Amino acid sequence: MNYVEAINYINDKNKFGSRLGLDTIGKLLGLLGNPHLDMKYIHVAGTNGKGSTSAYMATILKEAGYRVGFFISPYLERFNERISINGEDIPDQRLAEITERIKEKIEIMLKEGYEHPTTFEIVTTIAFVYFKEENVDYIVLEVGLGGRSDSTNIIKNSYASVITTIDYDHIDVLGDTLGKIAYEKAGIIKENGLVISYPQEEEAFKVIKEVSLEKKAELILCPMENVEITYLGQDGGVFNFKYNNQIYKDIEISLIGKHQIYNATLALMTMLVMRDKGLFHLTDEQIREGLRKTKWPGRLEIIKRNPTFLIDGAHNHQGAKILAESIKSFQYNRLILGIAILKDKDVEHIVEELVSLADEIVITEVDMPRKMEAVDLEKIINKYNRNTHIEKDIRKAIEKSCQLAEDRDLIVFGGSLYLIGDVRKILLENK
Repeated sequence: MNYVEAINYINDKNKFGSRLGLDTIGKLLGLLGNPHLDMKYIHVAGTNGKGSTSAYMATILKEAGYRVGFFISPYLERFNERISINGEDIPDQRLAEITERIKEKIEIMLKEGYEHPTTFEIVTTIAFVYFKEENVDYIVLEVGLGGRSDSTNIIKNSYASVITTIDYDHIDVLGDTLGKIAYEKAGIIKENGLVISYPQEEEAFKVIKEVSLEKKAELILCPMENVEITYLGQDGGVFNFKYNNQIYKDIEISLIGKHQIYNATLALMTMLVMRDKGLFHLTDEQIREGLRKTKWPGRLEIIKRNPTFLIDGAHNHQGAKILAESIKSFQYNRLILGIAILKDKDVEHIVEELVSLADEIVITEVDMPRKMEAVDLEKIINKYNRNTHIEKDIRKAIEKSCQLAEDRDLIVFGGSLYLIGDVRKILLENK
């Protein structure tokens, strides 16, 4: 099996949809010798901020000299991004070779009457096999959907369960209240484990607290009131953080937005707590350098200037709200918004947050079955703003936005991670 065949095989399994539960992946991993056991995990769940919080931690550990496996979902431009070690994506040849082995085990499963693993179960299994065979020191493991029944939760133990902000998303699967959603996210909490949580709405935090007590896990709430932001700009931010009567001064990050300072604080707090417990060795300087060097493409990322072209996923209500607040911090004459949204998302609230800020709106579509048709999205947008243009092809949508913009204007594309992955690839091709 070569790389293209492997990718086609993995993606073909999308027809098996999304299935919550651990029986199928448990059987598959068993046939492969249970590679997921006896590795050191930092498990990360939440609605927003999972990716950047995880990236901060992975970069800090790499800076300290550790070999760090990093598993994320979804990818922006290329499938291999989902599985990496110390910032290097899994090589094509290794991905193909491991996928071929997994395919052989799946055929055994099917003969024994088991259900076919989903794409996400296959990808998670590839990651476990790769990290085990590459003998990583730590794995920063990002949950795909929810937590309790997510494929990544097949792990038995973790060094820490980190829970980022919880908001409404995937309500058809996770539940229609913050309490229900929090219950699913809190499913990653392990017996006698360590839990570090972002401050949550009371309804969500109550659930996290109850699950922690039930599991006899130590729960630590990240004290965001101890954060002092001293600089916030288009090149990142600087902040101070008080921890255990010590003040960490002038911590720099390169990611844009106030929320990224708080995500960095959650990562910083996790590293400090774990260091205090003797789970690894880190110097203050390594922590600082890791935070400063962290990159997280596609999240409030400036791709080019004159005019400024900004991309951000903003694929749920909270994400759209954060993007809208961040846009207000930019200096510009007119805002040209490029937007595409998946039809199973909270479309009304995403639209409501973003489109009223725009002078011109270019509506486009992502190339996948879950896309919202541009004409249907326009009907919703027109309730708030009628300065709309439809360009279904993303490349043409980018061209249209650039035609509408002058040097001192701001172009923003958002509404879907799949959208900005394509936008980023197209823009970087033309640099």
